[in-house]
Amino acid sequence: MELFLATAKGLVIAQRDEKDWRVKSRSFDGKELTCITANGETIYAGTTDGVFRSIDRGATWLDFYDGLTIKHTRWIMHSADRVFVGTEPASIFISHAGESMWHECSVVSKLRHEHKWFLPYSPEAGCIRGFAFHGTRAYAAAEVGGALRSDDGGATWRLCAGSSGDPSLDVPPAPYIYPDVHSIEVHPSSPDLVYAPTGGGFYRSMDGGRTWQSLYDCYVRAAWIDPIDPEHIILGPADGVSSNGRIEESRDGGRSWQTASNGLDVPWRRCMVERFVQVADELLAVLSNGELLAAPLPVLKWRRILPDILGVNAVAAID
Repeated sequence: MELFLATAKGLVIAQRDEKDWRVKSRSFDGKELTCITANGETIYAGTTDGVFRSIDRGATWLDFYDGLTIKHTRWIMHSADRVFVGTEPASIFISHAGESMWHECSVVSKLRHEHKWFLPYSPEAGCIRGFAFHGTRAYAAAEVGGALRSDDGGATWRLCAGSSGDPSLDVPPAPYIYPDVHSIEVHPSSPDLVYAPTGGGFYRSMDGGRTWQSLYDCYVRAAWIDPIDPEHIILGPADGVSSNGRIEESRDGGRSWQTASNGLDVPWRRCMVERFVQVADELLAVLSNGELLAAPLPVLKWRRILPDILGVNAVAAID
């Protein structure tokens, strides 16, 4: 098992031995990597200035810019024979297997302009910072814009019916989702069962994004949904932006929550979970301060791994 870490100062490849993870190699020295995805031998790494691709497990890299008219990559993810890039300002680009270029899904940038999506530090920009896939169904998280849906494998996109697209930071009336969407998850059991951490709470839709229910009133960026049991949820809530972050767990679909921070000194006063990633029998947590945690499933006793690696933004794994 190899772990690929996109960090603020380059790429780190780690390997798992009998005891824990250890660094195997480094590349992109000094370059900020924002996101990463792995599929077989092929790795895609996103940066603030475009995308790089390796077809030999990270041994060599080539730039992969053609058609990528917005270079600032916020999230990258593969699904079947396609790779998707979410950018800042908000747009979505797609590349199919065998191609050497990107195609923009122009409706997303049109929605950005029409609704005046924004980021707190960047007016009229917004960004796409998450994808989820279930067969030909796809979802995307737009900050600050809402939840997007595709029914044709990501070729075309529209706002979910329960997402107005308006970037107001006021809590919307039910059954709408809060528009500051940070990530999005779809459960393997149904393309209609969708979860979204937002700046105004943790939401679930059971009808493909037509209606949404708030399960937790908090500021949250990361959630893990048990692929076997959709009632089992691990969440990284906070009281505000990187304020009093912690890890909690629900086993009844979000009706009740318990602390799941064994091994940690929480709440973190100025830190929170950015992403959860399952790697084999472990759950990894990328923190907003760039640290990386791991815990075995289902015990959830957390420990810091690769402590000498700073500024971790995203991780991907290959067997």
